Amino acid sequence: MIRLMSMAVLAMCFCASIASAQGREVLGHGRLVNNDLLGDLGDRWQSGSVASSRVVGRGWDGFLPDRPFDLLEYRLGGQVITPADLRRPDPDDRPFAGALSLGLHTHFSRGATEFSLGGDLVFTGPQTGLGDMHTAIHDALRQNPVRPSVLDDQIENGIHPTFVGEAGRQFALGSGVVRPFTELRWGAESLARVGADFSFGPVGQGELLVRDPVTGQRYRSVYEYVSGMTYVFGGDFAWVESSVFLPEDRGYEVEETRSRLRAGVHWQGELNSTFFGVTYLTEEFEGQDQGQAVGSVRIKLQF
Repeated sequence: MIRLMSMAVLAMCFCASIASAQGREVLGHGRLVNNDLLGDLGDRWQSGSVASSRVVGRGWDGFLPDRPFDLLEYRLGGQVITPADLRRPDPDDRPFAGALSLGLHTHFSRGATEFSLGGDLVFTGPQTGLGDMHTAIHDALRQNPVRPSVLDDQIENGIHPTFVGEAGRQFALGSGVVRPFTELRWGAESLARVGADFSFGPVGQGELLVRDPVTGQRYRSVYEYVSGMTYVFGGDFAWVESSVFLPEDRGYEVEETRSRLRAGVHWQGELNSTFFGVTYLTEEFEGQDQGQAVGSVRIKLQF
């Protein structure tokens, strides 16, 4: 894991130096933490994940540039997926999986349509060290850790190049905004998705919001610091082709469709800001007997 993280940091520094040499500056940072414990108080399936973004460009005036690669987002992510029972899992339950990702994405617009295009390298398996980290956290909290045999059966080491593309457009809706979108992912997970997001309030307007891959929640990455509260609601529907986290050669079958329903609230004070949201995820594989609720949080404090 240390080697992978070192490679990721070096790659980010290298990309940042290139961006600086091309006249770009850091415009903002964004991050979001998701955990099943914050949703339905469990520790199962989509157990926990982190998404982090660093955005660089030639300035920000509240609108996306009209050319790709003028604005770049360097993206880091981590994800832990577990069976429902960490000690004695059902033989039909999904395997433990850890994934770390490093990506480069660009955001731009053509007319009123907003685009996000990019790619991620998704590292899976024991090489990520996430199984050991999960065990250490459970030991520190005096909770039952994952059984060694479960970790031995986790998704294998691999590197999975993944393309991610999204197109969306905003429309006024009374005092709020609705943004329908389509998304295509091809790689670690291959799927096509359609959905929409609704927002009511001043926070987030004129900002760059980035979509979290697990929940679909959009987190703030370039800020305007407008005080107030914004309520967000959304949902999407996906047609799923394949997932490295549910390999067919091990007898797993992905659900051909998935849905997500989400809600949340952004609060921005004079300096500090918070976000809390909840997302309901439907079943992802044959044998999963119910969906789950995942909580999302981001706290930004300035002194």
